[in-house]
Amino acid sequence: MLRPYLYIAPSFIVLLVFSIFPIVLALVISFTGMNLFGLVDPSRIRFAGLANYVELLSSAVFRQTIFNTLYYVVLGVPIVVFLSLTLAVLINVDSGPLFKAYRSIYYLPSVTNMVAVAVVWMYLYNTRAGLFNQILASFGLPGPNWLGDPSTAKISLVILAVWRACGFNMLIFLAALQGIPREFYEAAKMDGASAIRRVFSITIPLLRHAILFVTITTVAGWLQFFEEPYIMTKGGPLGSTMSMSLFIFQTGFTGNRFGFAAAGSFVLFVIIVAVTGVQLWISKRGEGK
Repeated sequence: MLRPYLYIAPSFIVLLVFSIFPIVLALVISFTGMNLFGLVDPSRIRFAGLANYVELLSSAVFRQTIFNTLYYVVLGVPIVVFLSLTLAVLINVDSGPLFKAYRSIYYLPSVTNMVAVAVVWMYLYNTRAGLFNQILASFGLPGPNWLGDPSTAKISLVILAVWRACGFNMLIFLAALQGIPREFYEAAKMDGASAIRRVFSITIPLLRHAILFVTITTVAGWLQFFEEPYIMTKGGPLGSTMSMSLFIFQTGFTGNRFGFAAAGSFVLFVIIVAVTGVQLWISKRGEGK
């Protein structure tokens, strides 16, 4: 009777120590005024009740970070899912030697170090010598200050993030596509269905679970948007690229307000859970019809 529990015990202990316990500890910290001195001397930690949450939700800066984060999600997620699925469908047509090459090329940005990627893209976005502005100049168009103008900074980060994210999701769609029997497409082709018709009548319906999984994980990832603004803009200019995750990080480790940052992390956690729940509810309602 105990043997099955012994098998799962190592994984459960790792989950408990490195996931569940830190989450519970962070929740406790969010109700305190803990800072760096509290780490040295726990007696200095003072209970703050809901003060951190009240201050957080009344902060104009934090509300701006919520808006920025939702901007990233609303703009970036549909583009990533659409491009990833499109690339997977196009690559899946070719089963020859180029299949592995295309798969590796598109996946490479997802595993490339973000610092190295940021350095390259900052040169691309350079207002004077950047490739993007040189292309615009060749058509007689003025080049924007991509990362220095609040009106273009967010979209600049979204372009980079989309480029990085498509490869990983494409592999998930490719794996799902490989599981669709070829006979379905051959039968539809014999019935006179066009390529577009086959995609909408066979591919997308049979990939609905993969699409749901990719959408949920992509939304959760973009709600935690951090690396791009942290490395490339530090949340500027004028806070226009400050995401919730970056705000939490800067509040905790730069502002030395661990309790306040922990409260912010749980607000973000509640948002992720709520959005995921809505997605699952919509999916179940769609399957029930």
